[in-house]
Amino acid sequence: MGTITVEKANELFWLGRYAERVYTTLREFFIGFDRMIEAEEAYIEYCKIVDVPNVYESKREFLEKYPFDTENPDSILSNLYRAYDNALVLRDEIHTETLSYIQLSIYDMKKARVSIAPLIEMQKVIDNLLAFWGSVDDKVDEEKTRSIIKLGRRVERIDLYLRFRMSCDKLKTEKNKLEKRIVRTGLKYDESKLCELSSMIDSGEILLNQAIALIESLVEV
Repeated sequence: MGTITVEKANELFWLGRYAERVYTTLREFFIGFDRMIEAEEAYIEYCKIVDVPNVYESKREFLEKYPFDTENPDSILSNLYRAYDNALVLRDEIHTETLSYIQLSIYDMKKARVSIAPLIEMQKVIDNLLAFWGSVDDKVDEEKTRSIIKLGRRVERIDLYLRFRMSCDKLKTEKNKLEKRIVRTGLKYDESKLCELSSMIDSGEILLNQAIALIESLVEV
């Protein structure tokens, strides 16, 4: 792992995971928002898909609290703060400009919480996170550092794409990116699990719980 300590690798990996978690769950929240407005029970299915406890008494409470409740560790904003905590201690590795896009995302989520049109502010969060990834590419010179962050992104994206029942074509694309990225990181990973997951995705015969268990236990950080 060169000069990257185990602790630093863990922080880089989870920065990638948390940033991607916020990005993808926000996009899916957008897609499901109208359905949740119309169907009283749709939020319950959403909680099952993303594997978060349904602690909400109603659809209204879910729509008000799931994005913004910092007391709930499963909320979107709580995960955004986790991304920020990791980014903050990695300031020297990722540079201030890259960190600033996470800060802006928190600012816009707070604006969304009190806005009469919260989705408009949430779209700014999505835009900021895309800018964050662009800054990772542009500002992070050390390839291994950049690769570990991006590995976290790919692991999280595959995990969520599995849960959201994305198409096999999308999963194959992400799996191919993961396979190319993981060897650049220097991190230990279970090659047999990667082969098993790859075979499952390539065949289109995905056993959901097994596939999620494989991606979650693939990398040692």
